[in-house]
Amino acid sequence: MDNLNLSVNKREVTGKKVSELRNNGVTPIHMYGPEIESSPLQCDSKILDRVITDAGTNIPVTVNVDEGDQDNLCFIREVQYHPVTNKILHVDFMKVQVGKSVRAQVPISVVGTSPAVRTMGGTLLQPLLALTVEALPLEIPKTITLQAELLVDFEINFYVSDIEVDEGVNVINEASEMVATVVAPRVERIESEGGEGDETEVKVAGEEAKES
Repeated sequence: MDNLNLSVNKREVTGKKVSELRNNGVTPIHMYGPEIESSPLQCDSKILDRVITDAGTNIPVTVNVDEGDQDNLCFIREVQYHPVTNKILHVDFMKVQVGKSVRAQVPISVVGTSPAVRTMGGTLLQPLLALTVEALPLEIPKTITLQAELLVDFEINFYVSDIEVDEGVNVINEASEMVATVVAPRVERIESEGGEGDETEVKVAGEEAKES
């Protein structure tokens, strides 16, 4: 999988003064890892926004500091947003080793339309939005895609065990965990439940009449 590239600079400004950076279109970031010291860095905000959108938390980013010779393979680990404007305030990058496995959350996308939705009026629910996997950094899947067309009725569900991944990618989730399902219309469920209840009530009333 092709990873993204990001050029950054060392940051001297810290504390409250970082607000000036943001006002000038620069976002403060940190890079850390098991064998490096935490490094205060900074990056053009618009470029960083695009990289975050494309990378998410499961696509590696090659971070180049001050146009140096050393490339740092990183994952985005935390993004802080302004509570009102939703503007990115700070980003943490975790440096990893190419030959060492890491864990990541891979988005699950259910595409298409289920026949149970299209012809039976059901509603598609997706309890699990991301799959936790462990693999080498460059082998982490970009996304997991499932076809909704396979959910032909209310009895068929997608489970983690139904997801196929490439060799070398280990799934951490329980195999029995549900990914997606189609539930019947609410009216149909109420009628089904109500029918059983009415039958019970009639039977009980009849028995009471006999006893009297």
